[in-house]
Amino acid sequence: MGRDSGYISMTNDNSPVTLSASAARRINTLVESQGNDNLKFRISINGGGCSGFQYDFALVEETKDDDLVVKRDGATMLVDGLSIMYLMGSEVDFTEELAGSMFVVKNPNATASCGCGSSFAV
Repeated sequence: MGRDSGYISMTNDNSPVTLSASAARRINTLVESQGNDNLKFRISINGGGCSGFQYDFALVEETKDDDLVVKRDGATMLVDGLSIMYLMGSEVDFTEELAGSMFVVKNPNATASCGCGSSFAV
C-alpha cells in the first residue's frame, strides 16, 4: 500500500475493491480508444435507482485526495472515499453476453439489487 498526494494506491491483490481481468482488459480498450493514456476508470455510488443506490462509471483524468487507486494489468480504477464503504469486498467485472456487454459489480454488501444490475440496496 502506498500513499501519493493523499490518495491510497494499491495493487489488485491487496485492495478492498478489485478488478477482474476482464474488466481491466475492457478499461484498457476504452482508454486506448479515447487516445488519452491519462484516463482512469472511476466507480462511484450515487443515491437513486430502483433499489436506493446506483453505480456510476466514468473515464476521468483527475485523481482526488480521498481516492483509492487500484491497478491491474495496466488499468487504473479510482474509488472515492465515500463510495468505498459501500464497495468493500466488491469485484468490478466486465461481462459480454447475447443481451449486451456491461460492467458488473459483485457486491457482497448489497442486500437487494434490481434486474438491470445498476442499482442496489444495503
